Amino acid sequence: MNSSLNSQKTVECSEIALVTGASRGIGRFVALDLAATGRHILINYIKNEAAAKDTLCSIENAGGSGEIICFDVADRDQTETTVKNILEKHKKIDILVNNAGITDDTLMVRMKPEKWQRVLDTNLTGFYNVTRFVVKSMIRKNFGRIVNITSTSGQMGQAGQVNYSASKAGLIGATKALSREVSSRNITVNAVSPGFIDTEMVKNLSLEEIAKTIPMKRAGTPREVASAVTFFCSHQASYITGQVLGVNGGIA
Repeated sequence: MNSSLNSQKTVECSEIALVTGASRGIGRFVALDLAATGRHILINYIKNEAAAKDTLCSIENAGGSGEIICFDVADRDQTETTVKNILEKHKKIDILVNNAGITDDTLMVRMKPEKWQRVLDTNLTGFYNVTRFVVKSMIRKNFGRIVNITSTSGQMGQAGQVNYSASKAGLIGATKALSREVSSRNITVNAVSPGFIDTEMVKNLSLEEIAKTIPMKRAGTPREVASAVTFFCSHQASYITGQVLGVNGGIA
């Protein structure tokens, strides 16, 4: 291995990565993929402690390191306290992956205010709650990688998902705006936009029928999304910011 690769691995091994919603689905695979590059992973979850522990166990069995951290990104005070505690313990967060997200689908004419607010609070305000404290630390360190998990629903819209589509479209706008604010401090802000991915979130849908609408004729895998996230977090992507990378089989 040449000296430049050795140097890169040394840097990456010292990095701390916070992945929200990392106990299952895309978040779990992002945590596993980043851990495989030597990062110490902070695995955020809300309720499913067993799944979070399973993610941590998989990381440790593969020779990586991490810890589980319970907090609700939609709860501003709880998030502030937790992030401050993380920064006090680790002194920094080098990588932030805003993955935590929910759906609560219904047609707009039937959508109660609480359905709208609950999705926006987690998917969009949750980004604000976590990122505003993390990015301050990144600015002080003059380094950071922020990757937001959005969706093709935020790019194309989806019937029955006005709340979800709005939250994910807002996340795209936030990605582009924040990237302009912090790029001079060696901080990149990008988004990965999955299409139909074979996770628990689409368990009530017919993937066989959905596949007919996708140019590649199949759903994606969480690992394929995770690979895109890991690339944005790499030093090879240091001149890429404010971008949205679709992982969608050609549907958008």
